Amino acid sequence: MDDGRNEHLRWVVAEPGAASAELARQLGIPEPIARLLLCRGYVEPGAARAFLVPSLDALHDPMRLTGMATAVARLRAALAAGEPILIYGDYDVDGTVATVLLKTAAERAAAAMGVTADVRYHIPHRIREGYGMQESRIAEAATEGVRLVISVDTGIRGFAAAAEARRLGLDLIVTDHHLPDAAAMPAAFAVLNPNQPGCDYPCKELCGAGVAFKLAQALLESVATTAGERMRLREKTLPSFLKLLAIATIADAVPLTGENRVIAAIGLRELARPSQPGLRALMELAGIEFGGEDVGVSAGVSAMDVGFRLAPRINAAGRMDIGKDVVELFLERDPAVARELAAKLHRLNDERRATEAEALRAIEAQLAALATTGLPDCVVLDDAGAARGWHRGVIGILASRVVDRTGRPALVITHEDGQAYGSGRSVAGFHLLDALSAAHLHNGDAAQPGGLLTRFGGHAHAVGFSLPSADVPRLRERLQRIAGSPVTATAAELACDGELRLDEITPALLDALQQLAPFGIGNAEPVFVSFDVRLARPVKPVGERHLRLWVEEAAEGARFDAIAWGRRTDWAALARAQQWQQGSRLDLAYRLRRNRRPEFGGWEMEIVDMRTAMSTAMRTAVPRD
Repeated sequence: MDDGRNEHLRWVVAEPGAASAELARQLGIPEPIARLLLCRGYVEPGAARAFLVPSLDALHDPMRLTGMATAVARLRAALAAGEPILIYGDYDVDGTVATVLLKTAAERAAAAMGVTADVRYHIPHRIREGYGMQESRIAEAATEGVRLVISVDTGIRGFAAAAEARRLGLDLIVTDHHLPDAAAMPAAFAVLNPNQPGCDYPCKELCGAGVAFKLAQALLESVATTAGERMRLREKTLPSFLKLLAIATIADAVPLTGENRVIAAIGLRELARPSQPGLRALMELAGIEFGGEDVGVSAGVSAMDVGFRLAPRINAAGRMDIGKDVVELFLERDPAVARELAAKLHRLNDERRATEAEALRAIEAQLAALATTGLPDCVVLDDAGAARGWHRGVIGILASRVVDRTGRPALVITHEDGQAYGSGRSVAGFHLLDALSAAHLHNGDAAQPGGLLTRFGGHAHAVGFSLPSADVPRLRERLQRIAGSPVTATAAELACDGELRLDEITPALLDALQQLAPFGIGNAEPVFVSFDVRLARPVKPVGERHLRLWVEEAAEGARFDAIAWGRRTDWAALARAQQWQQGSRLDLAYRLRRNRRPEFGGWEMEIVDMRTAMSTAMRTAVPRD
């Protein structure tokens, strides 16, 4: 675990070259933003302009997904015949939003066709059923008269469920985004997954709700027969769908580039005008501001609002109770009922936070003990020996917390009745699903020819799995060997997007900076550096570890406020140790954030790292790939 001092952290500051002035002129943006765009690979003005102004025109044709024509034809036939249809979802944000989108689209398509849809859904219980389609639920669907099952955000490795559906005469359409098994695909009527072999769909990083949305889009386009219907679909219906899809896209932490950027950007703009009662009530409880027609991404709902306020409340249903409540919330039209459902999710999120905090205390104790001998390159923690077992619904969050604290990939495991259930999160450059697959198939143990894990799945950044509790030490040893030493090396660098003088932080630059949002994986929030700034006032400790400071340009005198949050570094203690005082000179690495709290307000620096000012010769600048 980080020892609280970042003196080993090497800042790598990108140098874009000499073309930034011309790009700034052509786009009408401040040169520092043009420098940043160049560093991120947007060299041509057209590509840079498309990045800054995402458009519905950039959404790909859903028919490019392998299997889409087959899936749409079968779904339309089911609607026309009045067949009962079951949407088999998942209990997280991605799965519940996907369920809402596809059910809504099917019912709208049926109305356009002049028929009444019979669209049902099933959200599994996290503890009782676990992740993925269960053969027993498929069998129940058959007895209920269902003839078509559509999975969302699950199913790509559901071989047993697909076989059961075929045996019972049910048609199964799989819509999923998780990585398929390298050896086989489920025997389904159709499979929609941009990552399946032979699929040339351009955006491979759609979330599960994104794949379900493409089916919804293709279905609705197929029933929009007049120019007026097509215009309404484009101008009203699709942006309305993107409102929810943006939540799933951001919550699922897929790269916010390409089509995902379009989805997130337009969806966030639409979220500033929520009309559905459940969504509106939940946003109010989450303290997310929304308003009139002019409120958009820059001034309204942000990716941080979604990721840290809205998504946790949606996820709380599946973590602490049942994810079905989320689907009901987003389908409910009665404002009073919607408020009750939103209040329930709000309460569940409070319960989740308390449960998480209790487990986190035990985890921090384990990390402290490990730090005495050196953290492993892949951290695997479990609740064996804990006073109380960790709730299975929060282990994914706990894994993220461990990654935040250690800079290493992490797995967190809870034990129940001899079975271990785990969730993992990773860091850039370490493909966690590949590592887990390698650990599963490792043939060094002759006693386990069938593999180590009972079930597993996920992608590069996040995995879920289960295995016998007795085999957890073996999993820990294998992953440590697979992770090796490169992980610790990558944690020693801080990638910075460019140098800024304080006098370059103008209102025009801040306005242009907001055009780069939404930020996330693949489009990280920019980290700037300012060298040799001076403390304009004495630093002010905030709480035990945090620090507020006021800095000015040593030469020009431009000033800015800053806050340093002590998540991994005790900044207050470091300021005392370094004897920082008014007039001290510092180098800063920071993000520019808008502080909406009334007592502060406006823009400020959020410090990522800082140190006593270094000489020019000791600074590092490299070209960005």
